[in-house]
Amino acid sequence: MNLQKIYEEKKKDLEQIERELARSIQTDHETLQMTSTHLLEAGGKRMRPVFVLLAGSFGSYELKRLQKVAVSLELIHMATLVHDDVIDNAATRRGRKTVKEEWDNRIAMYTGDYILARALKELTDLPNHHLQETLATALMRMCLGEIAQIQDLFSEQQSLKKYLRRIKRKTALLMAVSCQLGALVSGVKPAWERALTAYGYYVGMAFQLTDDVLDFVGDEKTLGKPAGSDLQQGNVTLPVIYALHQGSEECKRSILAYLRSKGESGSLSEILEMIRKSGGIEYTMDLTRRYMDKAFACLKKLPATPERESLKLIAEFILRRSY
Repeated sequence: MNLQKIYEEKKKDLEQIERELARSIQTDHETLQMTSTHLLEAGGKRMRPVFVLLAGSFGSYELKRLQKVAVSLELIHMATLVHDDVIDNAATRRGRKTVKEEWDNRIAMYTGDYILARALKELTDLPNHHLQETLATALMRMCLGEIAQIQDLFSEQQSLKKYLRRIKRKTALLMAVSCQLGALVSGVKPAWERALTAYGYYVGMAFQLTDDVLDFVGDEKTLGKPAGSDLQQGNVTLPVIYALHQGSEECKRSILAYLRSKGESGSLSEILEMIRKSGGIEYTMDLTRRYMDKAFACLKKLPATPERESLKLIAEFILRRSY
């Protein structure tokens, strides 16, 4: 089963959100209009809007309010991707050229800033101080995560604890907040809101862990970016950390030489193969399943509805996804 099938329950509402996403970034400035819609037109999983809608279904479901939150969160996600591509010097995203590659770094940075500003403007229509404070806090923590990732580029001083804190801030927070804000804006019962927020966090952790595995085992055409992109850019993910601690001596020496030379020493393809054989992929996927078990436990605290089943199916999709 693919995501489109899972999303069928909210198809019409998601189509409305897609229209609102396009509307929200409309501008008379020709270049900014092209750059802002560049990533939007490439599509995406739209997991954050889906989490907003599904979480909101456990309370007083009102699309007008929920779509404001959904659009805001998806725009924030898009803005971070545009900025990330500049930092990572990435040439492709979702199978097409990145904004920085199609135009340049300066235009990409201001495009990301513009999309972020539009995201925050969407929320101003909802006079809920707690809603805005929750999102602002999440954004600050996300920035801390991005700074930590930059500081750790090509660093051999990595640990499981540091890695998990980094991906929590980088990915899991925004997914948790998507569930939380969808629940808040719909007046969901506090106990259910806590369960939904925790579910979003655990799924977000599992999503990033799976993403880091796919960077080693995924198909370039399917992923829309070359295999090994993370390590090539200096981003040391869990499979690499595991290989550094548990891999063969040859594997450890090769990875350390690669990191210390900032990617100038050794064959990346050979290093990737050694990491694949180290057991790091299996270790990372085992941790992914443990996070998913926690997510499933959170869902059991919610009433049995079609929306709860959709949340379960999304989690199951993440476990076996190939893109």
